[in-house]
Amino acid sequence: MIEIERKFLVHSTEFIQAASQHYRIEQGYLSKDPARTVRVRIKNDKSFITVKGASSASGMSRYEWEKEIPLEEGKALLQLALPTVIQKIRYEIKHQTFLFEVDVFEGQHQGLILAEVELEDENVELNLPEWIGEEVTGDPRFYNVSLSSMEEKKST
Repeated sequence: MIEIERKFLVHSTEFIQAASQHYRIEQGYLSKDPARTVRVRIKNDKSFITVKGASSASGMSRYEWEKEIPLEEGKALLQLALPTVIQKIRYEIKHQTFLFEVDVFEGQHQGLILAEVELEDENVELNLPEWIGEEVTGDPRFYNVSLSSMEEKKST
């Protein structure tokens, strides 16, 4: 239940051609406590509730628990979310043995593109795709919970 991931800015949209799939995500937070965030996410026609613990000193690791919930419950919980709800399109791109998830944000954060890659170990070496830019792992400005604090609330 420990998530290990690195996060990067993306400087071009070349990744779209390599995407195996994409989907729309709407997510909001029921708790933004840095020690434990509680997120509700609707991904296309599925809904999930996620609890995440505080990040490690490197910003790469943290506890994560996620469970699929009925879509109607997810929509109801999203209405209870703290301001504000994030909307984005996520693309999945396989690069070598890694799966990169690239989020193209909409709304106030339009133009922001972030890539995340989950790892088995913090010391795994990555050969990054050309469209990857600056690493922002551990930079709280790029946590979704921080981004949600800067956007207008959207309804479902």
